[in-house]
Amino acid sequence: MKQFTVATTNPNKIHEIRSALENLTDWEAVLQPQTLPPVQETGSTFVENAILKAVQVSGMVDGLVLGDDSGVLGDDSGLCIDALDGRPGIFSARYAETAGARIHRVLTEMINVPKGRRHARFICALALARNRSLIWTTEGRVEGEIGFEPSGTGGFGYDPIFRLPHLGLTMAELTLEEKNKISHRGLALQRLAAYLNSVKIN
Repeated sequence: MKQFTVATTNPNKIHEIRSALENLTDWEAVLQPQTLPPVQETGSTFVENAILKAVQVSGMVDGLVLGDDSGVLGDDSGLCIDALDGRPGIFSARYAETAGARIHRVLTEMINVPKGRRHARFICALALARNRSLIWTTEGRVEGEIGFEPSGTGGFGYDPIFRLPHLGLTMAELTLEEKNKISHRGLALQRLAAYLNSVKIN
């Protein structure tokens, strides 16, 4: 069994990643050590921030084994709302102090936005790096709309207000298995699984 380190301290992300990759029998995702200093997210896009995390953390830990090298998976994701000019975007995790406060801020900012004009998308960028060098990136996204109130107890972050019109449900009303099939992170992780399956393990 080979391990790769995920450059995050968010246990919800690592849970989703492990669940999505449970059929990837040769690899195991592990959380980065809590003692590592936080990576400053100075990029202007999700991809740039994912790369920053992967590259910087890969210089401090061992992880994804490719030949004699090692590396790390960086993940950056967030919610982009058309009516808010793309906000919260790359600042999704920093839009307020708590998940509840972040949802409240979004709903307050959209209080006068009518149905039909509440289009939004979740975006997830993944990057793999080893020895401070980038080796692979991908991006997944899912389109939806912002509800008028939270609904559902699953998922995390903005999931309770992100509605999937074709299902008539919020992301938080899906099971984890259902979410991993269609979510932004789930789609990106499907591409990660395909990439890792193509990597020769020594």
